[in-house]
Amino acid sequence: MLDRLKAPKGATKKKKRVGRGEASGWGKTAGRGHKGQRSRSGGGVKPGYEGGQMPLQRRLPKRGFTNIFKTEYSILNVGALAERFNAGETVDRDALVSRGLVKGRRRPVKVLGDGDIDIALTVKADIFSKSAKAKIEAAGGKAEVV
Repeated sequence: MLDRLKAPKGATKKKKRVGRGEASGWGKTAGRGHKGQRSRSGGGVKPGYEGGQMPLQRRLPKRGFTNIFKTEYSILNVGALAERFNAGETVDRDALVSRGLVKGRRRPVKVLGDGDIDIALTVKADIFSKSAKAKIEAAGGKAEVV
């Protein structure tokens, strides 16, 4: 019966069509009034404009520093590797993406040492923490920097 579904009465409204003659009630100025910035096409103010008053973004104090050049890594813990991979496997970016451990391929991968690993894996990543490298090698695996 999906072909017979209808919205309840009053749920849908017709689009207001302005500028279609005086008889419609929305002719001539089409609800924009007579003169001024918002009556013209392309008129209006940009977001944050407060009519000449000093904008909020400029009134508030600025503090600190934001490093726009910092490298953001996809974080991966050693414990997650032990859960998702079998002994002897090679863990690279493609394997991580296919198993859902890393989203996307843009950010470099950093392996951290949280959790335990007891299987030998060859892990290829962009960077390793000291503890992660130590745990992977203690389990008989290799930590290779790509």
